[in-house]
Amino acid sequence: MNLERDYIKLIFGLKLKQARTNKDLSLFGLAKITGLSKSYLNEIEKGKKYPKTDKIILLSEKLDISYDNMVSLKLDNNLAPIGEILNSGILKEIPLDIFGIEESDLIDIIANAPAKVNAFISTIIEIAQHYNLSRESFFLASLRSYQEAQNNYFEDLEQKVLDFAKAFHIDLDAEIALEELQSILIEEYNYKIEILTFKEQNELGDLRSIFVAKSKTLLISTDVDDSQKAFIFAKEIAYNFLQIEERLYTFSWIKFENFDQVLNNFYASYFAGALLLPRKKMIEKLNVFVAKEDPKPQEFVQLITDFKVSPESFYQRLTNLLPKDFQLKNLFFLRMSHKIGSDNYKIKKELHITNQQEPHANEMNEHYCRRWVSVRTMVESLKQNKTHFFDAQISCYENSKNEYLVFSSATPDPFKKDHIRSISVGILITPALKKKFKFIDNENITKQIVGVTCETCAVKDCSVRAAAPIQLEQKIRNENTDLIVNKYIEKYS
Repeated sequence: MNLERDYIKLIFGLKLKQARTNKDLSLFGLAKITGLSKSYLNEIEKGKKYPKTDKIILLSEKLDISYDNMVSLKLDNNLAPIGEILNSGILKEIPLDIFGIEESDLIDIIANAPAKVNAFISTIIEIAQHYNLSRESFFLASLRSYQEAQNNYFEDLEQKVLDFAKAFHIDLDAEIALEELQSILIEEYNYKIEILTFKEQNELGDLRSIFVAKSKTLLISTDVDDSQKAFIFAKEIAYNFLQIEERLYTFSWIKFENFDQVLNNFYASYFAGALLLPRKKMIEKLNVFVAKEDPKPQEFVQLITDFKVSPESFYQRLTNLLPKDFQLKNLFFLRMSHKIGSDNYKIKKELHITNQQEPHANEMNEHYCRRWVSVRTMVESLKQNKTHFFDAQISCYENSKNEYLVFSSATPDPFKKDHIRSISVGILITPALKKKFKFIDNENITKQIVGVTCETCAVKDCSVRAAAPIQLEQKIRNENTDLIVNKYIEKYS
């Protein structure tokens, strides 16, 4: 396989470093015997520079290695695992730059213990394959980690929304009309907008929009309501105003070609959310709500309705603003899905800020706790035949003893027929939260002991348990066996 120029430089740098260390030479020592600067040699070893022929000849002579060996792309046995990694292209798939990591730094880490690091990487790949982790899932996990590392707040995008509002004379304190968003797309960005019945084609049944780049035509499904349409328009405006070229063309997404598309899709979505739910206006309304001592469920629903957005957009916006403007930096976001008539509840999207908050999605086909308000809202929505059912509870996790204030809304799933979904945000209860949320001790808020999955849950006499605690029981058996084994070891030592 022909390696790109960057990889050729990396391999040469690795070989130079190996040859130098085999001679027990420091970079300073190699610089002294070759007359080359230490910084220049360091850049070669890190794969940032490739020396000219006369410099390679000089290095070969001083290190007693043939010129052909130095420039060969073949790596010896202890560096072979690095060659496999480079050839596999896996480093191109990992978005190192958003985490502030240079590829050469990672190669340097691998070079110091190639066999062990290669075994570690192989283990990760094997686990990914075992759990059927797709390329898209890997990209989305990388994006989620990036969001979590930034507390899901991006000041530059918030500023871009303000810049856009100023440029287009949009009053962010007032409601942005759907017609105004549409006019901007048509008049400023030369879009054509067509409304079609996607369900005439079964394969397009779940899509809400398609963008045809060649003719700048935005195709929108007739099933899209006004809140979804506003989000689609705002997202298309974002792609244009932010001058994003590497983008997705369908909503919801079908596949990602590369990580840039994943990241840019997130940036456009963030911009759309910040435009439809302006930060200043959101904070004002949230401050009024949290100051109430006994708010009613319909008052929270009215908050969402005031902005004319979907519950998901509203809850997503909460994850931007609660850590930044309310200093509530330990929270989780969950989107759960349920096929009507089944006993299946699945986590489809999650986010955890700042710590790895409970609960987490798992790939073990275990049953998520039926005491979660995320599940209960879906059950009650179907039972009461409501298109938007809201509830809140304080969830007390049995294993960790952590308590969360959780808000949850259940609505029909706009992307899947015969499915319902819930969107939830859970905030770790701390003195800071109690100070801001005046209603936290209100007796009208349900307080519930919960687990993560039935299979791992220690809650006894649970009337809604969907499966026996087999994982927990196995763990207890193993611990008891270990105690007995230790007694035998102590007795016969």
